[in-house]
Amino acid sequence: MAELLGVAVLGAGHMGADHIRRLDQVVSGARVAAVADPDLDRAKEAAADLDGVTVHADPLAALAAPGVDAVLIASPGPAHEEPLLACFERGLPVLCEKPMVPDSTGALRVVEAEAGLGRRLAQIGFMRRYDAEYGRLKSLLDSGGLGRPLMLHCTHRNVSSPPGFTSAMLINSSVSHEIDAARWLLGQELTAVTVLRPRPSAGAPEGLLDPQLVLFETDGGAVVDVEVFVNCGFGYQVRCEAVCEQGSARIGEDHTMLVTAAGGAREEVAQDYLVRFADAYDREVQAWVDATRQGRVTGPSAWDGYASSVVAEAGVRALESGGRTAVALAPRPDLYAGVSR
Repeated sequence: MAELLGVAVLGAGHMGADHIRRLDQVVSGARVAAVADPDLDRAKEAAADLDGVTVHADPLAALAAPGVDAVLIASPGPAHEEPLLACFERGLPVLCEKPMVPDSTGALRVVEAEAGLGRRLAQIGFMRRYDAEYGRLKSLLDSGGLGRPLMLHCTHRNVSSPPGFTSAMLINSSVSHEIDAARWLLGQELTAVTVLRPRPSAGAPEGLLDPQLVLFETDGGAVVDVEVFVNCGFGYQVRCEAVCEQGSARIGEDHTMLVTAAGGAREEVAQDYLVRFADAYDREVQAWVDATRQGRVTGPSAWDGYASSVVAEAGVRALESGGRTAVALAPRPDLYAGVSR
């Protein structure tokens, strides 16, 4: 394909605007052909410096805009199902930010619709799979050099939570990344969830159960724990340590710039995910563009998006009940046999 891939970006908020910038300034082989957002002024602002871009309030109208060859969905999770299904109907390749669809019933509808096509069109935006450190850890675990993985210890901290952030969202929004990363790193499904709730931090908004300790069991006999703390106050931190039979490996140690001045030293700490995972997002979108231009679909699948939603729902039930909650996945369609994970 000689021409640039025309991409419709659905959602022009924090994430969508960053993807519009990325497609325009960083990624090769693509251009932004359309932008859609219910807030039309926000969509116009995001597309203001781009040539040949149409702007829409209706995401489905953007899919039909001139020059659209593929779609990047960066709108809020509850708005994903309709455009995903519309992309399938039109045969449009799509990169959909996580969560693919927050509720497992809707996520399963997406899986079944794509399986009915007999071919993949969707890649789901679990960008940690494209992070260099996560990639090295994955390669190490796959090599078997440290023996069988026994445990993953994970940390997920944010400076502060946005307005309207709920206790359930610590799991179905924040920890959804660890859910996918654990499945991918271990090559195992998560089978049960338990959530422990310490006394909330004084920095947490009233009524928010923050932090939480989320425990996962896997079908391969491993255990995964995740400390999620979305109002830590000092920075954005994501860490993961794999403990195996013959050794351990840890990533996410904040190897950033060290500034020394005025008789002291300080190490910079990233303040949000767009800083910490900037390179991963760049790699992810470039890989999607390259594969799409070659007529291929790679990366995390709709099945991975569905599995993440099911596990997150079980986690929310565990949070509410205080007890261990089993995870029950539907049968995996043949389309996804041997794909991802």
